[in-house]
Amino acid sequence: MNVYDFDKTIYDGDSATDFYIYLLKKYPKLWLNIPNIIYGFLGHYVASKSKTWMKEKFYAGFKYIPDVNKEIKLFWDINIDKIFPYYLVQQKEDDIIISASPLFDIKEICDRLGIKTYLASNVDPKTGKYDGENCWGEEKVKRLKEIIPNPKVDNFYSDSLSDTPLALLANQAYIIKKGQVLDWPKGDK
Repeated sequence: MNVYDFDKTIYDGDSATDFYIYLLKKYPKLWLNIPNIIYGFLGHYVASKSKTWMKEKFYAGFKYIPDVNKEIKLFWDINIDKIFPYYLVQQKEDDIIISASPLFDIKEICDRLGIKTYLASNVDPKTGKYDGENCWGEEKVKRLKEIIPNPKVDNFYSDSLSDTPLALLANQAYIIKKGQVLDWPKGDK
């Protein structure tokens, strides 16, 4: 099986950020959450608050959106073409996507692409609150092992060295830079 990160790996950009910008254009009231985002960013990078705590501040503005699930469908209608061509060419039926992005975001695009197995951060689309930890770093390995106790990963793809724990599970790992597939750096695997 092949395992992929999502943002900047098979999607050209950060889907959560792109979705937020999309929402800001439609719902000006969402701008009221910008100070909360700044507070979350400072709390994480200055006061060592968790990544989950920081991201809850980011998603807290969803309370201003009447129907996030409807909006995510509309967002993917216009952004599905940002899936990198390399992925579409090599996609396999048993691919697994593991992302820090919200599950409601990843579910929609994975369903459209025919990807059956995907793991992501459990974020309530109405409140922005997390159920569990942000699906990042070692948490990705934990989630994978919850569904496949002894995963046999043939190839792993990510844009970030923060995914080294998953890269270590794979026979071969690749780093993605602007849609280009490169060998994983030798010192990090």
